[in-house]
Amino acid sequence: MERIDKENYYLDIAATVLERSTCMRRFYGAIIVQHDEIVSTGYNGAPRGRKNCLDLGYCTREAMKIPSGERYELCRSVHAEANAIISAARSEVLGATLYMVCKDPKTKQLIPHSTSCSMCRRLIINAGIRRVVIRDTDTRYRVVDVVKDWVEQDDSLPRQV
Repeated sequence: MERIDKENYYLDIAATVLERSTCMRRFYGAIIVQHDEIVSTGYNGAPRGRKNCLDLGYCTREAMKIPSGERYELCRSVHAEANAIISAARSEVLGATLYMVCKDPKTKQLIPHSTSCSMCRRLIINAGIRRVVIRDTDTRYRVVDVVKDWVEQDDSLPRQV
C-alpha cells in the first residue's frame, strides 16, 4: 500500500470535518495545522444556539434568490475558515497552514476551484496564516501563498481603468 502524502492526509481530515456542516448550499471543512499538529478545526454552520438551515428546512439566501458568492452577510452560517480561526489562539496560527475542502450537500461531490470568500480571506490574512491548501479532486489540490496571492494581489481594490 502506498503511503498518502501529508497534504492529502490533512485534506482528508478537513473532508471529515465538513460532514458536520449545516449549510444547505455548500459543505466546507477547514483545519489549521502548525508544526505538523492540528491546531483547530471548523465547518460552516449557524452560530452556537441559533437554528441552522438544516433545522429550519430552508436557506435564507436561496429563499431570497441571492446568487452564490453574493451577500454573505445574509447567510446564517459562520464559515469554516472563521470557525477554525476563532477556535485557536493567534500564537498557534501565525505561519500555519489552513486546509480546506468543499462539497455539494446534495450530491456529496467535491466542488473544484472553491476558495475562501473575501471576508474569510481578510480573517486568514489577519490571523497570520501563511498557506491555504484547497482540494479540487480526491488527490489534487491548490496551494495559496497568502502574502503573494491574497495580500500583494489585493482583489478588494477596484480595477485600474
